[in-house]
Amino acid sequence: MVDRARVVLSGFAVRSAHGSGQDALLAGAFGGTPAFAPVTRFDTARRRTDTAATMPGAPRLADELVGAVVDACADASLGREHRAGTPLLLAAHADHDNTATALEVAARTGLPDPPRTYTAACVAATSAVADAAAMIAGGRVDRAVVAAGFLVDGDTFAVFDAGRALAADGHVRPFSAGRQGMLLGDAVAAVVLESADSARARRVSAKAALLGWGRTGDAYHVCKPRPDGEGLARAVHTALRRADVPAAEVGYVNANGTGTPQSDSAEAAALRQVFGADLDRIPVSSTKSVHGHALEASGLLELIVTVLALRTGRLPVNAGFLAADEDCRLNLVLDGDRRLRRDRALTVNAAFGGANTALLVGAP
Repeated sequence: MVDRARVVLSGFAVRSAHGSGQDALLAGAFGGTPAFAPVTRFDTARRRTDTAATMPGAPRLADELVGAVVDACADASLGREHRAGTPLLLAAHADHDNTATALEVAARTGLPDPPRTYTAACVAATSAVADAAAMIAGGRVDRAVVAAGFLVDGDTFAVFDAGRALAADGHVRPFSAGRQGMLLGDAVAAVVLESADSARARRVSAKAALLGWGRTGDAYHVCKPRPDGEGLARAVHTALRRADVPAAEVGYVNANGTGTPQSDSAEAAALRQVFGADLDRIPVSSTKSVHGHALEASGLLELIVTVLALRTGRLPVNAGFLAADEDCRLNLVLDGDRRLRRDRALTVNAAFGGANTALLVGAP
């Protein structure tokens, strides 16, 4: 690696419409079982669709974030004596009072304030991960906690519905012919990142290594992706170069795959730029097809999915597929029997405004 310190993921926690914990996520995402259902949290009578992937009841974001951070710290054997100098980087939806939420989460979990907050749409969480990794690799901190949360609300649902971004048929079909759009989903997640030396000194077994990360902005359009995927391709190249890993050694790609026509075709073009003919053999799937799009929290949820793929050797399913689209020629994971053949995997995200991120993870 270019950076001096190896960054590892020593603990994580996740909550979504599939349930709480990694077993629930494994059953849903890796089994290809969508968590979409009619929304009961708010009125959808005047909307084109009534469907999202939501947790039961009326969860409060700060409470869910506190629970996820506490669980991730426990998973990393990170006691309160270690948290005093551990920064919190928090990604949450911009419609909320993120400063107040972040301060509450820090106070209730024993992490120092002021926390750093991120609202950069669908790359908020992955931007936070990249910043945390850079801080650790550069020797500025031994470890950091990254948390992210989004709970589907009526206002956000209405905005995406008005923009005709939501799938009217109630299914997310990434990279498939006949795809109609995305669906929103709840997600709250937290990860503990630290230097390998720090984890070793604490006698903690790392879950995975964060080998490389990349961020770019192509500024093509306020909401449309650049059709050739050049910005996303540069983000992936940056992550691979930072890790000093050839593209051919990537064994799986967890795609952004929103299920929208333009975004999916642009992403497929980006991956083709990076991997060339090797893309025909690399398995690809978008787990938004089962857990929905969690906006600012999507990247962290999908990072955890990618880590679980490495740890279990299983590949999550690209659900909702109907038929091949010539603009999205990918080796899609369409059933739950596919296995991961290599020990490196990539997860990518893209956001409005042309922001792109790529995270490369590997065996610890």
